Amino acid sequence: MRGRAPFAAGIALAALVITSMAMFTVDQRQFAIVLQLGEIKDVVKEPGLRFKWPLIQNVRFFERRIMTFESPEPERFITSEKKNVLVDAFVKWRIIDPRLYYISVSGDETRAQIRIAQTVNAGLREEFGKRTVHEVVSGQREDIMEQMRSKADADTRKIGVQIIDVRLKRVDLPTEVSESVYRRMEAERKRVANELRSQGAAEAERIRADADRQREIIIAEAYRDAQKLKGEGDAKATAIYAHAFGRNPEFYSFYRSLEAYRQSFRNKSDMMVLEPSSDFFKYLRSGVATAAKPKR
Repeated sequence: MRGRAPFAAGIALAALVITSMAMFTVDQRQFAIVLQLGEIKDVVKEPGLRFKWPLIQNVRFFERRIMTFESPEPERFITSEKKNVLVDAFVKWRIIDPRLYYISVSGDETRAQIRIAQTVNAGLREEFGKRTVHEVVSGQREDIMEQMRSKADADTRKIGVQIIDVRLKRVDLPTEVSESVYRRMEAERKRVANELRSQGAAEAERIRADADRQREIIIAEAYRDAQKLKGEGDAKATAIYAHAFGRNPEFYSFYRSLEAYRQSFRNKSDMMVLEPSSDFFKYLRSGVATAAKPKR
């Protein structure tokens, strides 16, 4: 009995090892292919615990999730204008047919990415060759990406791969082309700026001329109104003077003579040569009180 115990333990251990080798677990993020001597015996697409023949069968696991492939270096493409552009792109892809994927590229992700890169590169060259730099950079970028996704997806389905999306991260001109483009852009911006400055100067002159015209009109109207008021005031003053002096013409004549004397003899050096019988001395010869006595 004692000799049989180690033997039974060995058999149990061997059975346990064989059982563990016969079981495998498929994660929900993976596909699995059961191979027997290199030949596909089963494709497992659902997660869970599975069984296989130990020693004669082995299992290969493949990624079920979406994967990303990015070009390591910018690719140079030629547009319809025969100009070079540098393009950075990335591709979103996933395995949809594990059997075909294994048969086509032996389940090698690197080989699959090389196939995807060749397909996308050829499609981009074709699409860029139909368009100008402006259309590539801004005008038709969305169209390029959608057409590239469709073409690449149609080709890569032959290896069991689906292309989810193709995106252009960057589309740049080479350094030598960029400098000439920047110079043209700078010249164009300067032309537009000068044109706007000219339009602004013309508008400023128009506004200034209109303001000057309005100022002249306002000044002329103000002068007209002032002269009108002044004339009305002078007329009223003259009417008052006429009314006041009309009551005694002799006193008015006497008052005017006094004003004439004051203006004529303002300074001591003033001199006037007149005959003594001149009317200028009328009120100097006669009695002032008599001449200036108001009438009743």
